[in-house]
Amino acid sequence: MPESLAITIQSVDQIVVPLAILVGVLIAGYVIRKILFMRLNRWSQNTQSQLDDIIIASTKGPFVIWFLMLGAYLAANFSTLPENVVRIIGKVLFVLGSFSVALVLANISSGVIKAYSSRSKVALPGVSLTQNIARLIILGIGILIIINGLGIPITPILATLGVGGLAVALALQDTLSNLFAGFYILVTRQIKVGDYIKLDSGEEGYVTDITWRTTKIRMLQNNVVLVPNEKLTKVIVTNYYLPDKEMAVLVNLGVHYNSDLKKVEAVTCEVAKEIMRDVSGGVPEFQPFIRYNTFGDFSINFTVILRAKEFVDQYLIKHEFIKRLHERYAKEGIVIPYPIRAINYDQEKTK
Repeated sequence: MPESLAITIQSVDQIVVPLAILVGVLIAGYVIRKILFMRLNRWSQNTQSQLDDIIIASTKGPFVIWFLMLGAYLAANFSTLPENVVRIIGKVLFVLGSFSVALVLANISSGVIKAYSSRSKVALPGVSLTQNIARLIILGIGILIIINGLGIPITPILATLGVGGLAVALALQDTLSNLFAGFYILVTRQIKVGDYIKLDSGEEGYVTDITWRTTKIRMLQNNVVLVPNEKLTKVIVTNYYLPDKEMAVLVNLGVHYNSDLKKVEAVTCEVAKEIMRDVSGGVPEFQPFIRYNTFGDFSINFTVILRAKEFVDQYLIKHEFIKRLHERYAKEGIVIPYPIRAINYDQEKTK
């Protein structure tokens, strides 16, 4: 065999063998991934816990990438590349692998926080702030592990971060005050995601998220109000979901002085019971009642007390109640008087 041909075959082998190893490991990883996750998905469907679903969803994407990195590492070791190049490739793969594992763990922790908080009254709510903090902590630990694995001492880095952190804290006082105010809101649980609140400045709506800087409030007009966390801890806030979602619905009315007040009470309570039973958002087991309170200028005034399951239900309840009560009063001959103004002509003449 000619020497040139032998050199050519040897060069081809040096390329083909590492490439075959890389492709083989990649194909094996794809097949293993397909079979493994098919069985895992089938198994997770029979469990009530959400933890297995979170782990499967977080690891399914990087699984093939891990096999690709494994194939690249094996191919580099079976190649004729210089030792220092193989060492550099190994370190790069170590960095990528460690970072991908840290990213997967961060996604798992974020998913666990969100899933657990959605069904627990004790855990912190699954808002952006808690999820992002968990991600940052895990990724920070992962970066420190990578740096230490590369042979770089981390003690001077931690000392530098400590001194630099003090300078950053002084420069970002407003940002940090909002961050710690957000933690205070989460820990006290006086305001939670999903609550309907009203600020003393007039803004009201559902709390949709608590981030590192602001609290998002979606108003009934479908607009979003962004309130700095620090400001939210200093204003007067009415939380319509504490101590629970149910709330009294008050409707003020008035009837003519000639009305039979016992009949007015009976008819009004009967209509109110129908509303509680028929209208969505009413509390069927609640017994509505009325309380007379004022001898007005042209009517005897009273308040009807109804009950709604949550804040926004009161609008439909009032709407239907006023319609049905007006119709019933007309049938029963109960008069809701118009405002009356009397003019004393004799007194005017004496002036």
